[in-house]
Amino acid sequence: MTTPVPHLTTKQQIEDLTNQLIHYNYHYHAKNFSLITDEEYDKLYRELIKLEEEFPEYKRSDSPTVRVGFTPIREFEHIPHNIPMLSLNNIFSDLTKDDTLIAHEELFAFTKRIEDGTNETNVVYTALPKYDGIAISLIYQNGVLVRGVSRGDGFTGEDVTHNIKTIKNIPLILHSTNPPDLLEVRGEVLIKIEDFIKLNQSQESTGLKTYANPRNLASGSIRQLDSKITATRPLHFFAYALTQISQEYITPKPLDTFFEQLSFLKTLGFDIGSWVKVCNTTDELITYHTNMAQSRHNMPFEIDGVVYKVNNIQLQEKLGFVMRAPRFAIAHKFLSYAKESQVLGIQIQVGRTGALTPVAKVRQVLVGGVMVSNVTLHNQDEINRKDIRINDFVMVRRAGDVIPEIVNVVIDKRPDNTICFTIPETCPVCESKIMRDDGGAIYRCSGGLFCDAQKKQSLTHFASRLAMNIDGLGEKIIDKLTELKLINNVTDIYRLNVSMLENLENFGQKSAHNIIDAINSSKNTTLNKLIYALGIRHVGEKTAKDLAKYCGSIDKLMNITIEELLQIHDIGDVVSRSIIDFFSEPHNKIIITELLELGIRYEAINVNQNYNPNITGKTFVITGSFASFKREELKQKIEDLGGKVSSAVSQKTNYLIAGIDAGSKLAKATEYGIPIINEEDILSIFS
Repeated sequence: MTTPVPHLTTKQQIEDLTNQLIHYNYHYHAKNFSLITDEEYDKLYRELIKLEEEFPEYKRSDSPTVRVGFTPIREFEHIPHNIPMLSLNNIFSDLTKDDTLIAHEELFAFTKRIEDGTNETNVVYTALPKYDGIAISLIYQNGVLVRGVSRGDGFTGEDVTHNIKTIKNIPLILHSTNPPDLLEVRGEVLIKIEDFIKLNQSQESTGLKTYANPRNLASGSIRQLDSKITATRPLHFFAYALTQISQEYITPKPLDTFFEQLSFLKTLGFDIGSWVKVCNTTDELITYHTNMAQSRHNMPFEIDGVVYKVNNIQLQEKLGFVMRAPRFAIAHKFLSYAKESQVLGIQIQVGRTGALTPVAKVRQVLVGGVMVSNVTLHNQDEINRKDIRINDFVMVRRAGDVIPEIVNVVIDKRPDNTICFTIPETCPVCESKIMRDDGGAIYRCSGGLFCDAQKKQSLTHFASRLAMNIDGLGEKIIDKLTELKLINNVTDIYRLNVSMLENLENFGQKSAHNIIDAINSSKNTTLNKLIYALGIRHVGEKTAKDLAKYCGSIDKLMNITIEELLQIHDIGDVVSRSIIDFFSEPHNKIIITELLELGIRYEAINVNQNYNPNITGKTFVITGSFASFKREELKQKIEDLGGKVSSAVSQKTNYLIAGIDAGSKLAKATEYGIPIINEEDILSIFS
């Protein structure tokens, strides 16, 4: 059956509707002005869809219906940029000492470099906002958009054409009856603040996750493999550079300046914004920066500074590039700014090392492009210093435009129902005792092996080479096993079996057997490795050896006193207190007992042979030679008994062992009044 040929009026109707809708889109998205109501637009749009579905052969490549997206692709193709998409160098403005004026020394240095590099004294600049979005390159051939490429590493980007075509204010066909054969336009894809807030509200109302900030959402949208998802995102494009144009093309007006190039892009249908300004002096640049900094809160989108470019294109070419940035342009960043919110509560987060961090839950506020609801308070000292209380009104900013922080409390607005906050005495995760680092501001959970918040770190450390040395049980596998709840603490490692592992993703029977064999092999260990594996704070490999030599058994260590610990060489107050705190938690002792019941064995140590009150904890220096033994043998004997051998004499030296031909060390020890031991005394001292 043949398809009936449509009337010419039908084709013309599709043409007219397409042109109408493109015209309305241009005014709405590029000029921020609506010519018709949403209802009227939707009616025309649905009519066009119906006609295109009935007569697809007359659907234009620039039809507004193309914006709904295409069939998902499998992966992005990597495309080299003909002209690299380089970054800009940054300059900053700092407050003066009295915090009242803004200094612009770096800006003056920049304009001075431009004058020196061009031999010009009256250089003109074009200033525009520094958009906080995603840089994109658009390629047009004979007026038709053929490719959109992300910045990538500046030299090679990803082909995101299928997503770019869904952005409603990007012309699919240039608004020109005589377009150039080739045109490359660069600009920024972003999401306006109002659209971002509306989208998050919609997500929240339907129980879906909200997005962190407009920039990340824009970036994720551009990198969607399914462009139908991208089409649902309110993306907007601002053009900021004409990068390439056919050499033979004659423009309606000369394009000798950067501002003229931007103006030309505007005639082709691109949105260049209404904030572009030509500045004739450095003072005008400062005024532009100041005005934009003051009005950034009212901008429809996020900006984190302004950009200055030498206006004259010939001067740009003369200045050229340095490394990965142009000499003729600079980004002038803003200082961080704050917005008011209210502290709704303060919660404690327990980190993987047991450190406690207080976090303020604040009324959600958009700060520097990010929806902020959690703000770190760092520690109790910081809370006290700023006098932050629950229910206080506070000023929130992003430190360095990155990490949210509370700048200060708005004391004038302090309500009557504020509540002071102090770090709890027990861990909110495992209820273990909270200890404060000596001389520090950090509070830590003493739960160690038992605390779920420290679980992954404890497990990874326990299995590491210098600890129990369980080959193959690395961080990634531990992550998987904990997520599947196959292991919860270190004792569960020794409850694993082949059948529990062989059906897991990326596992097989052989790999499962290998890990179980490694676990079983680790059961035969040494006392110092077992002590080190427990992950006691401040107890490293060397201290674990000292503890093993002194205690001889894990039972002795679990019941050791602080007075005994202080007798051990190189163990002071801080380390002693950490060990006592660890074993004061009953669950840590329970886990150790279970490990022994599950088959952990270590070589017994005869304590009587490894402790000598004349040697353990003492520092020795050896000088000269000996008839009865070698110096290395003597050093090993001292270390086996818990002593330390140093190479230099100091006031901390307890004994100097002097042999034949003792030199300057003997003289120095005599000067300090350090006891001298000769070869005849050694055996009696060591007995």
